[in-house]
Amino acid sequence: MNIFETVKSAIPVRQAAEYYGLQICKNNMTCCLFHPDKHPSMKLNDDYYYCFGCGATGDVIDLTAQLFDLGKFEAAKKLASDFGIDPDNPPAAAALAKPKHKIIHAFREDEQYCFRVLCDYLHLLESWQKLYAPHTPDEPLDDRFVEACQMKDYIEYLADILTVGDLELRVITTKELLKDGKITELEKRLDRLLDLSEEGEAA
Repeated sequence: MNIFETVKSAIPVRQAAEYYGLQICKNNMTCCLFHPDKHPSMKLNDDYYYCFGCGATGDVIDLTAQLFDLGKFEAAKKLASDFGIDPDNPPAAAALAKPKHKIIHAFREDEQYCFRVLCDYLHLLESWQKLYAPHTPDEPLDDRFVEACQMKDYIEYLADILTVGDLELRVITTKELLKDGKITELEKRLDRLLDLSEEGEAA
């Protein structure tokens, strides 16, 4: 195999995306690199990515080339170097070790956790805003619609900070979200709401 085939067979797209610092939701979605994207619209599969917003698609080499403004050969060499791959003796994908030289800061796991929960909550709020909007001016307001109207812009603002904010602001925001278990309680609430939704569908 040449270096392109070796890299693509050894490194899943999501693993490279995480290593290079992209924020990823639990459904393998991230903000697209190819167009202004406030809400994650790019799906990261093992072998390729695809943006549902603009239609951009490619493999792990294309993703790295876009992230670092490299040609494909330079991107393939960077991936091989960062992931410790010898093109003449490629490892099995399952045996591929994590890169030794991390470029992601120590707080990265906490930041990604916060972003994932915020992303899930934002999607819920967007759904509530559509599903429970009043049909007439006299119709009583549903609590879920009210919450969506009150919280959507703020949650979007926090998610934007963790996506494009400078490092200092991201660290401060992450610490604040983790303080007193705020983000954990939000995650638990989202899980309860999901359980209730599934129970309602089953009934």
